[in-house]
Formats: sequence, C-alpha cells, structure tokens
Amino acid sequence: MTTTTTPAEASGTFRIGGSLPVRRLGFGSMQLTGPGVWGDPKDPDEAVRVLRRAVDLGVTLIDTADSYGPYVAEELIRAALHPYPDDLVIATKAGLTRPGPGDWRPVGRPEYLRQEAEMSLRRLGLERIDLFQLHRIDPQVPLEDQVGELAALQREGKIAHIGLSEVSVDELRAAQQHATIATVQNLYNLTDRKSEDLLEVSAQEGIGFIPWFPLATGKLAKPGGPLEQLAQRHGASASQLALAWLLHRSPVMLPIPGTSSVAHLEDNAAAAALELSDDEFAELSELS
Repeated sequence: MTTTTTPAEASGTFRIGGSLPVRRLGFGSMQLTGPGVWGDPKDPDEAVRVLRRAVDLGVTLIDTADSYGPYVAEELIRAALHPYPDDLVIATKAGLTRPGPGDWRPVGRPEYLRQEAEMSLRRLGLERIDLFQLHRIDPQVPLEDQVGELAALQREGKIAHIGLSEVSVDELRAAQQHATIATVQNLYNLTDRKSEDLLEVSAQEGIGFIPWFPLATGKLAKPGGPLEQLAQRHGASASQLALAWLLHRSPVMLPIPGTSSVAHLEDNAAAAALELSDDEFAELSELS
C-alpha cells in the first residue's frame, strides 16, 4: 500500500500539554485580515484557499485570536474548514481589544475574557477550544484573576489547554501558581532572541514555545547577504532557512508563519524538510 506524506509532517510532532499532538510547523492567521490587522482581507477567496491549502499540506495547528480583524480571522477559519478535520487544533486568544487599525490595548477583566471565550466558541463553531491563550497580561488586573478565569473555563470543559503570550519567565512562574500553562507565545526569530531564557525554561518543562514573527531576518536576508548565500547552498529561500533554524533550535519550538498567499504558504511548508547540520545551525546562529 502506498502512503502519502505531507510537507508539514517532516517538522515532527509535539504534544501540547503532554497529550494534544500537533505538527510542529503550524500556521498563523493574523495576515489573513485587512491592513493594520483590521477588517476583511482584500481577497477573501484567497484567504479561504490559504487555510484549506495549509490543511492539505499537513498543518494541524492553526493559531488565531479574537482581535485579528477583530473576529475576521476566526470567521474565515470556520468558513474555510468547518467541519474540522479530527486532527486539527485551533488555538485562539483573548485579552487585547482593538479600537482601530494597528491599535492594541490589553483588557484582562475576568468577565471580558469569559465573554470572548464564549464568543470564540460560537464564531469557530466549537464545543471546546483546544488551546486558549491570554493574549497579553493586563497590568491593571491581578494576574491571578486573569489566569484564574481561564482555569475556571478549563474546569468547565470550555477550553482544553491554557497558554500565555508575550510573557517573562517571572510572569510564567506567577501564572503557574494558578493554572497549568501548556504553551507560551513570544516574539522570537533568528535575529531577535530576547526570549531565550523563556525558551530554555519551556524546553526543560515541556511547554510549547510558539514564536510569533518567526520570519524576521532583516539585513541578513539582503541580496547577496549571508543568509541568501547559505540558502542558495541548500537550494532554498531565506524564509525557509529561518524556519529550519527555528525547528532545529528546540523540540518544543512551534513556528506559525503566516501569509495571505498560497504560493508563500507552500514555500514556508517546504522548510519542514530542510535539514541543517549542527555546523550550519551554529553558522546561522553566529550570523545574527
């Protein structure tokens, strides 16, 4: 019997919370919205094609948030993929409000987080959210109230696992006093590694680390630059090399590159099969 593998399978598997399997190379939905992450996309049909193609390519983790649009990304995911494949994990978030394009403001009042969880369940057409993330800690609300409300939703069976976004190690430790934290999502890429200490803790404790903005390569990717030279050696793109570096960096790393283009999506997915030697990984690490 012939078996067909998909590109994302080459990235390997990680179990969120030790029990929920996902392919390590996922997809982030933020870029499926309008300019400033506000309103509908310019080409809604292409956005639907991107989501369906991501699943075809073997992606089993799609990351989204109530604030993407707001609400637009979640609605697109349902329109494109519902009823969902059995192995698809949808991770969403709440805790940032959107007064306008490019404007993000934290609100962590428990009643608001509960409302947004309920609304995400409705928009996505789910009975339970696999991974629900606190999008930002609200400095005006005690952390135990914010995380405690997510823990209450978990006990009620409305969410399966709890994640945090853009936190320090100290904030992770504080949150762990009130709930089991399955994932963290921080800015991290080849050229921005300020969250290195959080990644190390995540690796030690089996916490999934979801790097947002995973493709930032800056001056490294300029024409004729070192990243382009190494990419050419592999017959790959600079973006593929940046993703391969992340996947090599740690077994808990779950990159979620986003795009509004099927062609770019397919290019990103091919990074899962790009294997770096330890020397090449070290060379890339030194470049940045």
